[in-house]
Amino acid sequence: MATHQFQTEVNQLLKLIIHSLYSNKDIFLREIVSNASDALDKLKYLTVSKDEYKQVRFDPRIDIFFDENKKTLTVQDSGIGMDEADLNANLGTIARSGTKAFLEQLEKDAQKDSALIGQFGVGFYSAFMASSRIDVITRKAGKTADGKFNPLYRWSSTGTESYDLEEIKADSEDAKRYGLDKEDAHGTVVIMTLNDESSEYASRWKVEELVKRYSDHIAFPIYLHYVQKKYDDKGKETGSENKTEQINSASALWKRPKSELKKEDYDNFYKTLSHDTADPLMYVHTHAEGTQEYTTLFYVPERAPFDMYQADYKSGVKLYVKRVFITDDEKELLPPYLRFVRGIIDSEDLPLNVSREILQQNRILTAIKTASVKKLLSEFKKLAENAKKEAPSDGKAAADKKAEAGKDDKKAAAKTAADIWNTFVSQYNRPLKEGLYSDFANRDELCEIIRFKSTAPEGTGDNKWTSFADYVQRMKNGQKAIYYITGNDEQNLRNSPLLEAYKAKGFEVLIMADEIDDIVFPSLGKYKDFDLKAVNRAGSDEELGVDKKEAEKKEKEFKPVTEKIKKALGDRVKDVHLSKRLSDSPSCIVVDENDPSLQLERMMKAMGQAGLADVKPILEVNGEHPLVASLKDCEDEQRIADVSGVLLDQALLVSGAELKDPADFVKKLNRLLTK
Repeated sequence: MATHQFQTEVNQLLKLIIHSLYSNKDIFLREIVSNASDALDKLKYLTVSKDEYKQVRFDPRIDIFFDENKKTLTVQDSGIGMDEADLNANLGTIARSGTKAFLEQLEKDAQKDSALIGQFGVGFYSAFMASSRIDVITRKAGKTADGKFNPLYRWSSTGTESYDLEEIKADSEDAKRYGLDKEDAHGTVVIMTLNDESSEYASRWKVEELVKRYSDHIAFPIYLHYVQKKYDDKGKETGSENKTEQINSASALWKRPKSELKKEDYDNFYKTLSHDTADPLMYVHTHAEGTQEYTTLFYVPERAPFDMYQADYKSGVKLYVKRVFITDDEKELLPPYLRFVRGIIDSEDLPLNVSREILQQNRILTAIKTASVKKLLSEFKKLAENAKKEAPSDGKAAADKKAEAGKDDKKAAAKTAADIWNTFVSQYNRPLKEGLYSDFANRDELCEIIRFKSTAPEGTGDNKWTSFADYVQRMKNGQKAIYYITGNDEQNLRNSPLLEAYKAKGFEVLIMADEIDDIVFPSLGKYKDFDLKAVNRAGSDEELGVDKKEAEKKEKEFKPVTEKIKKALGDRVKDVHLSKRLSDSPSCIVVDENDPSLQLERMMKAMGQAGLADVKPILEVNGEHPLVASLKDCEDEQRIADVSGVLLDQALLVSGAELKDPADFVKKLNRLLTK
């Protein structure tokens, strides 16, 4: 036996790997299994590309054994194996991997065929997170230069300053135990003696859980060996038997050609991936080649995830590298407004041993993320287009299609394009709006996808939505702006007095009842060449056709009344104006163009910004309404105060705001009713 010093400062590097590169101890088994898979991939490539390996028996498998009493966990593969030089090069240093050296020797035109070959080096040392000692028994496939089969070696280390390396005989107990006593046997056995804090890994259920979570889609079968105890009908142990069970699916569905897959295959995989019981609403399967090679398989659930609006939501996208699971807790894989998407990203170019911190700044992953977002948005847009093609204005074709589908149970269960689109909008329209504020690069595309309720028939009723593009097509000749109203209740907004003049003039108004609309759409500002104007803001009434000179004349004539009201309300309002937009209602409130809306103010205070100054609304009054007109010749200060207070409070109530002093409002209203 020879003792060798590690070629690098292993103590420091092990600390770096254990404490910095890997934050989750469970992944050590993933790394060891991945190395075994790499060894099988490497031998598979050599058996078809190198003459000296074409006679080597290739029976790919990975076997896992554990011993609860001895606290050992063993992973064996039938891959390429290692000789003395490989052991010194691959396990004698952390800075270099044998597979990387192998890849560098490949011709450029052969790299694609060996794309599944990963690294063997850094990941191996992650096993010291859970192990006090590691032994490696290995024999390299093939023969030496003099035609003899390669010898067996044992590598041992406690992960400190050195490792032991010795050649062992084929008839030794270790060789026989792992089937390496035959001359043509090859592969590697990694025996991990678990430390006191990691004895839980020497159990059937823990190993099975980790393999299914991290390595289920390794392309080679993984077998777990265990002892199953037998019991009689009284629960008394009667014996035991050795059992072997394959614990991975050994097939990465997302790597298979789309032509081989049916909808049922995609649906079943989604349920396994997401733990959902329902089929997905849609899926998008993409394989990209070029500067980067990667595969993505994304799903949109039929129902929004329960934690979609929670700050600590769980990412639904898993990252793989060469079919090896890396993480399912990286929120940077897709932007937050697509947090409802579930699926897989599998890169051929990322290093397997990359940390989460590095992932967040990796240019390869950034390119994949950018392309994935564009692909998803493109597919969402197609959903809308398909629904529009399918649904005629009278709905007859859709009804006929459903009636025809009813003749077949399977067809009856299938959803129409309109059904899928309506479900998509109802579940995910709101988070997509966040993208208008946060994703400037894809803002134009999002503007074509997001839908709205509207005062037009096309946007009124269940499953009726309109878009910016449809709104523009219906605009009146000469109309310069797209009008919208924001609030927190659709029905209240539809009944808002602010809409009276716009309806009278034939202007359609978009109904925006999501709490984030007050943030998103002022920041958007325009759709193509059209300004977006909120009707509950001052300055949005320019197109109502009111003669400016006539309006100024009326404002001047009515100034004594507005001054009485303003004096009575004091600092409760920013100003009082004669309204150009009211026809039936006595009053309404708007906010200054530079002030946040009342709803945005409430939302910010709910988020903890309690120190914000109250937004003072602008009160607009209808000079032709009897209640307002009655103040023209009134000198009774109590009545002026009561009417002014009621005008403001009822406008606040209609807008969805809460009154600070409801009792005072009731007193004023009662005094007016009794006079």
